[in-house]
Amino acid sequence: MPKIFEYFGFIFYFYSNEHEPVHVHVLHDSHESIFEIIMLDGKLSEIRIREKAGAEPLTERDKRTATAFVQKYHRNIIDKWIRFFVYRQRVRNTSIKKKL
Repeated sequence: MPKIFEYFGFIFYFYSNEHEPVHVHVLHDSHESIFEIIMLDGKLSEIRIREKAGAEPLTERDKRTATAFVQKYHRNIIDKWIRFFVYRQRVRNTSIKKKL
């Protein structure tokens, strides 16, 4: 379960056996939601938020924060997805200490 980003208490990670579409799990204060990254013609088209079965979803405020993060770092998330799931390479956790 590679952790790919940390941002002010938010943990962004993949499960080791993921599936498309490209998505990232976001955990904050024991709440978790899933953010799907939808690309169209090489550009970010949409971020879909879905709930993880059996988990308390992120609060609306936390969903807004996580969405803004995913919007800003979507290319980095996709790059880490490709390196981990396609090339089977290890990915490093990146700690972001600057507010969006």
